[in-house]
Parts: sequence; structure tokens; C-alpha cells
Amino acid sequence: MTRDPGLQPERTRLAWRRTLLTLTAVLLLQIRQAFTGRVLDALLTGAALLVWLAVLVVTWHRATGTGPRRFDSWSVPLTALGAAGLAVLGVAHVLGGVR
Repeated sequence: MTRDPGLQPERTRLAWRRTLLTLTAVLLLQIRQAFTGRVLDALLTGAALLVWLAVLVVTWHRATGTGPRRFDSWSVPLTALGAAGLAVLGVAHVLGGVR
């Protein structure tokens, strides 16, 4: 069976795009909370925006092929940690824990 070299990069790009789409939804929910006047909500929104921008940059570089093939040793784990944090924030929004 011959392997098509174009399929794996395409699946990777699609996975990064799905991740970015999910994080965008969480960011929009958090931005809505930022206008409550509480400092914690504003800080969470700022952190969520920074994580979203980092994932956006990584996604752009992976989708266009313009970035380095090998990221620094700290960038991918840091991006994964930030995405996991936003996932927890999203679950908290869905379950009603963030008000």
C-alpha cells in the first residue's frame, strides 16, 4: 500500500483549524464576561486572548508552511498548556461556573 504524502499535513492543518475554532468560541464567551466589571474576568479575558493569539500564530505557520518545521522546545508544550486552560474555561462556561 502506497502512502500519500499529502494526507498527513492536510489532517494536521485541519486539526489546528478545529482547535482554533473551538478556542475562538471560548474566547468570545470570555469576552462577554469581561464586561461584568470584575477584575478577575478582565484578567481571564486577557490571558485567553494571549493564548488565542499564540495558537493563531502557530496555526498560521502550520497551515501556510511558512514557519519553522521544528518549534522551540518550550513553544509547543506552552501552547498545549494554554489550550488546555482555555478548554477548562470553556467547560466552566458551559456548566455555568463562570458568572
